[in-house]
Amino acid sequence: MAWELFLWLLAFAAAIALIGFSAYQLICLSDLEFDYINPYDLSSRINAVVVPEFMVQGTLCILFLLTWHWFPFLLMAPITYYHTKLYMTRKHLIDVTEIFRLLNEEKKYRIIKLAFYCSIFIIVIYRLVTTAVLLLMEDDYRTMESGIF
Repeated sequence: MAWELFLWLLAFAAAIALIGFSAYQLICLSDLEFDYINPYDLSSRINAVVVPEFMVQGTLCILFLLTWHWFPFLLMAPITYYHTKLYMTRKHLIDVTEIFRLLNEEKKYRIIKLAFYCSIFIIVIYRLVTTAVLLLMEDDYRTMESGIF
């Protein structure tokens, strides 16, 4: 049971990282919209965090599959497939010359991903708390059963 607590702690850290990556990209796009940053800097900043985001999300999805947690896996599988498809077709990077034309589309995409990652975060927090409470109750039951107080 302790390994499951470790799994959910790892998933908690990964969910926070995914929210951070997505929020950073959204902030960079908003900075471009308000002309605080130039397109070259924006594309280099966002392109630097896209691949680590894909790796964290894919690793978390595979981790859920290997530990037989079907609900989170099935929730994350479609976006993992989409990220893999984007990466294989080389459409995951932002083009400097096309960013102004695609700005609203990119912002909507990042907002949807942020909402998705927040829902994953809520699920992970719920499972983390329930696992921790069950683990503590199990330890209390063992101490009561052995007569050690």
